[in-house]
Amino acid sequence: MIKKWRLVAVVFLIAAGAGCTASNNKASYKDESVEFLYNKAMDSAAAGNYRTAAPLFDEVERQHPYSVWATQAQLMAAYSLYQSNQYDESINALERFIQLNPSNANTDYAYYLKGLSFYERIVDVGRDQKITKMALQTFTELIKRYPDSAYARDVKLKIDLTRNHLAGKEMEIGRFYMERSHYLAAINRFRKVISDFDTTEQVPEALHRLTESYLAIGLNDEAAKTAAVLGHNYPGSAWYQSSYDLIVSGTQTSDREEKRGMFGLNLWIF
Repeated sequence: MIKKWRLVAVVFLIAAGAGCTASNNKASYKDESVEFLYNKAMDSAAAGNYRTAAPLFDEVERQHPYSVWATQAQLMAAYSLYQSNQYDESINALERFIQLNPSNANTDYAYYLKGLSFYERIVDVGRDQKITKMALQTFTELIKRYPDSAYARDVKLKIDLTRNHLAGKEMEIGRFYMERSHYLAAINRFRKVISDFDTTEQVPEALHRLTESYLAIGLNDEAAKTAAVLGHNYPGSAWYQSSYDLIVSGTQTSDREEKRGMFGLNLWIF
């Protein structure tokens, strides 16, 4: 009988404790004014506590979804996630902001922040370049939609850098094929650099490697034409001198003057 009463007492205490916990949780939750919530979130962000700020901005939208502050809170939550290096979460928040607010005055900034969330994770050319391609795609979309954006100048610079990075990846693969005497595969990579990334600093080397590859498979005329293009467009390049030496050294003496003459061609052959 004593054990039975003890059991009843324990059950009662557990139930009472659960009731207190529920009561305390209910008491701890409180709707706040939008101004209070937004200012609290901004204070955390201003203090550099971005991981704390992000959910506070989310709370602004959750409690006051139709207020004038809700839209700005969406963007500030994404910004806080970006600042705390939670890039994937930031991208998701920014995509939601863009979808819900296509005409907002800050949508160009949302694209910019999204691009940065990819750009800041670009890795060396020895690794997969999916992130680089996503950064380029996002920045290109921003310029297309908002050519006069305040961020356009910086974005155009970053586009050039991402394109050069992608060209560098193609060059690395092309050199890999060359080292293993897979010249046709190498030629395809070098031609891709020349056609798709023609404004990058990788082009002179791509032309030189293309010259080497043509010579390696016996396409001497194609090699000479490629070297001529390199000489015309990059006359002071060390790559041009290397290509010139290859062509001259690989040509019979009686044909050298003819080959030299081809170096004046004003022609892109791709």
